[in-house]
Amino acid sequence: MLHELSIADLGVIESARIDLGPGLTCVTGETGAGKTMVLTGLGLILGAKSARATVREGATEALAEAVIDIPRGSESALRLDDAGVMVEDDGTVVVARTVGAQTRSRTVVGGRTVPQALLGDLASELVTVHGQSDQVRLRSAARQRDTLDAYAGAGHARVLAEYHNAWNEWKQAHEALRTMQEGADAERAEVARLRDDVAAIDAVAPIAGEDAELEAQVRVLDNAEAVRMSVAQAHEALAGDQEFTVATALEVARHALADAAKHDDALAALEQRVADFLYGSGDVASELTSYLDRLDADPARLNELHQRRSDLATLMRRIGVPDLAGVLDYADKARPRIAADDDWDHTLSERRDVAERTRAALEEAAARVHDSRADAAQALAAAVDAELAELAMPDASVRIHVERTEPAVHGADTVTFTLASHPGAQHRPIAEAASGGELSRIMLALEVSLAASTADAPRTFVFDEVDAGVGGRAAVAVGNRLAALARTHQVIVVTHLAQVAAFADTHVVVAKATDGAVTRAQVVAVDGQERVEEVARLLSGQEDSSAALAHALELLEASRVAR
Repeated sequence: MLHELSIADLGVIESARIDLGPGLTCVTGETGAGKTMVLTGLGLILGAKSARATVREGATEALAEAVIDIPRGSESALRLDDAGVMVEDDGTVVVARTVGAQTRSRTVVGGRTVPQALLGDLASELVTVHGQSDQVRLRSAARQRDTLDAYAGAGHARVLAEYHNAWNEWKQAHEALRTMQEGADAERAEVARLRDDVAAIDAVAPIAGEDAELEAQVRVLDNAEAVRMSVAQAHEALAGDQEFTVATALEVARHALADAAKHDDALAALEQRVADFLYGSGDVASELTSYLDRLDADPARLNELHQRRSDLATLMRRIGVPDLAGVLDYADKARPRIAADDDWDHTLSERRDVAERTRAALEEAAARVHDSRADAAQALAAAVDAELAELAMPDASVRIHVERTEPAVHGADTVTFTLASHPGAQHRPIAEAASGGELSRIMLALEVSLAASTADAPRTFVFDEVDAGVGGRAAVAVGNRLAALARTHQVIVVTHLAQVAAFADTHVVVAKATDGAVTRAQVVAVDGQERVEEVARLLSGQEDSSAALAHALELLEASRVAR
């Protein structure tokens, strides 16, 4: 419930505060007085988009603020908790929207800045707003279907949720099957190419790092004679047949140091180091001998190595990669796709089975939704007919047709509201059969019926001239039914009809005043004689007419009796 609404510098309203209690609140005023700005302010705290043009001339920003009840444990309370907003101990939260003339708008809930979208989500759960545009939406099949689903209740919501799950499962299975079937030729052609590539790779059987090793071997064999001469020269210098070699020189040096160390112990360490050099040179000479024995200058071996390198290079060109690692990576990635292709027929059969099973489950769920909607359609049509009888349309008959169609995300039904406005008239879609005034009353009848089915979850209803196109006895009936709706829900109505305003628990008047330079709107709650005068003005345009005043008193008294 909305407890109060404060507006500052919004349009012609410089400053206003409206107490919004339970029951029915009616807002009246002359055309152009600023009733629209009251609705604009209300829209702002309900998450509507802001417009800089609504900021009062000369002001830096406009403000709309309200105190809203947040039911404990509700989805709204959980959303606020996730956003870090603390709800007051009394279950209320303060919502504020500022619209800057030159700056961006801000949304503050419970003292914390939040995205505008959060406010919109909260409003959708707590408040229902109806204006002239909502009557247009009521003509759409989707809006009619949503209205029926809302009336059908929690049990239907569970059935509908089961359908949505079945729809998602079938959609995924259908898409997987479609993708596999539509891409079958291209996929299988691609896999055939992969098979050929992998077969060529397997025929060569490359080994990781083999290309670098082959390059090193070829480089040696291509220069085998030069390598042999250099290695032989090194071996000869270290331990050859010459009179003076490295080994001979080191041996002489070691002996000399050994003799000297007999007289100076400090030279023993140097003698050991020279001995290490001697042993090391001997090891190197031995390894060079082995290397020379292994060195192969066989042209046939060199040809083999060149051929192997050529085979690897051919693979790289075929696959389109710069090195052998790319070839091996390509093969690793191709093998799973080839394996999957080996099971193609089996996989395709499995996907067909899954698609058929999920389709059957979808159709079963659709049948349950259809039956639930059909039951709800009969009950809602009867409830609306009863309400229309109270809204001065006793001969009108509403029917709700639920017809099977192809499954879609919302179900497998088309829902159509039809109206026969008098006996003998054929039922036609509401969009064709209802006048503007009739559509207003049908919408109200639907809301009262919906409210009766959800009386345990009070909401706030905002109606912008729901009585458009209505007058006389029908207007009294509209006021009476709005009062009935207000017994279980909070109802806020902008109206121009005295017959509706007479039923208000709280009557708010928007009046425009000007000093010749500045125009301001005043928003005040009226009671007693002031209310009588406002109702008289609504009746005749003359609040001081004795006849109008008498009629206003009579109307107010009649509304009290009716309630």
